Formats: sequence, structure tokens, C-alpha cells
Amino acid sequence: MVEKNTILDQFDRKILDILAVDGRISVTELARRIGLSKSPTQARLKRLEEQGIIQGYTALFDPIRLGRDHVAFVEVKLSDTREAALAAFNRAVIQVPEIEQCHLIAGAFDYLLKVRTAGMPGYRAVLAEKISTLPHVANTSTYVAMQAVKEDGLAPL
Repeated sequence: MVEKNTILDQFDRKILDILAVDGRISVTELARRIGLSKSPTQARLKRLEEQGIIQGYTALFDPIRLGRDHVAFVEVKLSDTREAALAAFNRAVIQVPEIEQCHLIAGAFDYLLKVRTAGMPGYRAVLAEKISTLPHVANTSTYVAMQAVKEDGLAPL
């Protein structure tokens, strides 16, 4: 469980910075780069995992090479914003694989979605057949990304 007031020292922060760039780094190399021996580095990793600060390790894929280079950001306004309606929308949006991110927003609209598809025809189909049919959707506005300058905390190489 993550505690709100978890104190991270310079070694913990260095570990997190390195893992954010290279999640497959060996413990030996990680230890060398942060300036500790292997055993304390392993103990720190285990503690960061147990505290929920490190939530897991994953592979990153190149969406362009996978033919999913069209990115759209979609503002969604709901017709009902009571808790049951929000919960229904949340459950349904998780089931749409083209929606990479979904954030509840405080502002002029209710949700902001990041949607990735193979192109505009694919996006139009996702908007018409999936997003627009999600529970309580009143209207949407789409903004198409022209270039990814920075994603996942990393700038493209």
C-alpha cells in the first residue's frame, strides 16, 4: 500500500529515474549506477515494490511500427455526473482497447480520453461505434495530435 508521506532519499529517487528509462537493467548495473552495493540496492527495490511505489514492469511498444500512429484527444461531456453514472462510464471505458488513457477532469467537460488508432477512418469508427455509445455520453470534441513531442515521460529518440 502506498503511503502519502513516503519519504524517498536520493538513492530511491535515482533508482526510480533509472528504471523509468530502463526497466530491464540488472540489479548489479543499477547498484553500480546509484553508487551502492548489490544487496542494499535489492533491498531498496523490494521496499519500493512492497510500498507500491514501483507498481510493476512492462514493455513499451512502438505504436507507429504497429500501425497505430493516429492519436486523438477527446473531450467527453456526460449527460449525468452522479456517482452511479460516473461509475458506469468508468467501467465501460476500460473495455475499449483504443482508449489508452481516460481522466476525469474538473472543468468545462467531464473526461479527457487519449485514443490511438491506425488512421482517421479507424478513429471515426471508434468514435461512432464505441465512444459515442458509452453510458451517459452527451457530446464529444476531438483534437487530433500532429506530433508526439514527449510521451510516457520520455522524449522520442
